[in-house]
Amino acid sequence: MPVYEYEHLQDPCGMGKIFEVRHALEDTPLTRCPECGGPVKKLISRASIRSPKTNSELRDRGFTKLVRRDDGIYENVTARSGESRYVVRNKPETMPDFKKTIRD
Repeated sequence: MPVYEYEHLQDPCGMGKIFEVRHALEDTPLTRCPECGGPVKKLISRASIRSPKTNSELRDRGFTKLVRRDDGIYENVTARSGESRYVVRNKPETMPDFKKTIRD
């Protein structure tokens, strides 16, 4: 569940001027402080998102990265064991096995 920041619009209570609350995306944002009942507003916060930087990080997270090497030939730089290193057009046996990486 995501964490949201709220700010007291009047005098802060024991939670402080700015406080955090964890609730589902579908939940209605708070308009009142859960502790003192005073009015609050939801703040827009910076998100901390780190994208994978290396091919092995991509592979470990279930991604497949193909790099074009020639007309109709792609190198699978995230190949897992048993997968072809090169994907060739019109050769389905060279395609990565997505059943290993795609889950419900």
